[in-house]
Amino acid sequence: MNISERVLNESDYILKTGYTIREIAKKFKVSKSTVHKDLNERLKKINKEKYIKVKNILNYHIDVRHIRGGESTRIKYLKEM
Repeated sequence: MNISERVLNESDYILKTGYTIREIAKKFKVSKSTVHKDLNERLKKINKEKYIKVKNILNYHIDVRHIRGGESTRIKYLKEM
């Protein structure tokens, strides 16, 4: 599989599932940095329309990460009690 194929597969996967970069990295067995570069830089050059859709999902993840992090911390401390 070449880089362009991987980028398109990752973009299709995030559009289908809405998963985070971390989950996509695990699925495709690459680093989070690679997925980030694939979806934020390489995809823009390969397919502009998909890039815009993927960017919307990634922006949503950025917008809600403080909520997810806070919820994870809350659950962690509830388990310790």
